[in-house]
Amino acid sequence: MAIELKAPAFPESVADGEIAAWHKKEGESVARDELIVEIETDKVVMEVVAPEDGVIEKILAAEGETIESEAILAIIQPGAASTAPAPAAASPAESAVQGQDNDAALMGPAARQLVDEHGLDISKIVGTGKNGRITKEDILKFLKSDNAAAPASPATPVASSSDPVDEPLGPSSERIEKRVPMTRMRARIAERLLDATQQTAMLTTFNEVNMAPVMALRSKYKEQFEKTHNGTRLGFMGFFVKAACEALKRFPEVNASIDGSDVVYHGYQDIGVAVSTSGGLVVPVLRDADFMSLADVEAAIKDLGLRAKDNKLTIEDMTGGTFTVTNGGVFGSLLSTPILNPPQTGILGMHKIQERPMAVNGEVVVLPMMYLALSYDHRLIDGKTAVQFLVAVKDLIEDPARILLQL
Repeated sequence: MAIELKAPAFPESVADGEIAAWHKKEGESVARDELIVEIETDKVVMEVVAPEDGVIEKILAAEGETIESEAILAIIQPGAASTAPAPAAASPAESAVQGQDNDAALMGPAARQLVDEHGLDISKIVGTGKNGRITKEDILKFLKSDNAAAPASPATPVASSSDPVDEPLGPSSERIEKRVPMTRMRARIAERLLDATQQTAMLTTFNEVNMAPVMALRSKYKEQFEKTHNGTRLGFMGFFVKAACEALKRFPEVNASIDGSDVVYHGYQDIGVAVSTSGGLVVPVLRDADFMSLADVEAAIKDLGLRAKDNKLTIEDMTGGTFTVTNGGVFGSLLSTPILNPPQTGILGMHKIQERPMAVNGEVVVLPMMYLALSYDHRLIDGKTAVQFLVAVKDLIEDPARILLQL
């Protein structure tokens, strides 16, 4: 009996999805749990796998087509592979085109985007993923190699000596432009950022924090910490997430959200952590971060970051969140004004650690300083509360023992 391959059930926050890539064609055999199709939503890329062994009898939704929750994507005939006669041998030209199609099918959206951006010849890239699938890491490795020096381009006939030659008008005789459709995720990110700037009374307050105490603590215990916690490294994000949790308990308005004419106060701290991916910025959530240890926070952030880059995050990973922490310092940002992630009313921005001369007890001392930025919704949070919240975070980071003692 034929099996219907359906799209996953989308949560209420996701209206529909788009077929990003088929990894199998009609008539091809599939194994249980083998990746068949990827669906891109405005939050994550979802993978649909085969429910059991069989053959794809018919594909009902083409690439680029918009589908709804639990839509039927394909019909699978369970059992052995198809016994249909093998097709006639294709011509060399047809084989080349088919080879390119097969290579394209063995890439996810992130990898395909890199190939398009750099004009790469995918036949030269060795895939290390499952079934020879080309991953994003394969393409990045290829770009660093000498093979990527000359991107693929159609052959150009050589002009004879009698042909007229046009003199170039400048550094290049061509002004190349490329128009590509915006991905659903990027379009949704743009929509949410625009909503945040137009529908909130967003304001940003700044402060600076001396990172020397945390850096000294990290330097002293990082090796022991990594050994004790099974390879989990001691970073800076864990300290800021824990400091934010403690400050949110003291200033519940910063942990609240606005729902119409109501204010919803959350009695828990679900901290969103901004992660940059090739498809855009995503914000997976650490549930009940106030009950997590420093090691739990660091391990969870590492796991979410790796899954975000591999498009393995689920809708549940992205849903909710009462407050967000973002670290532009990893890219070298010295100062920025982070944009709110509605319906949250606060977001904490970390930045680059920069040595600066500071006045300490009447003397000039060079210290590793970081600018902190708190963007907040002024409709709910007063300036006094925002400043006090940021000062609380600053005090906790400059004396990290207070995080443990909850002082």
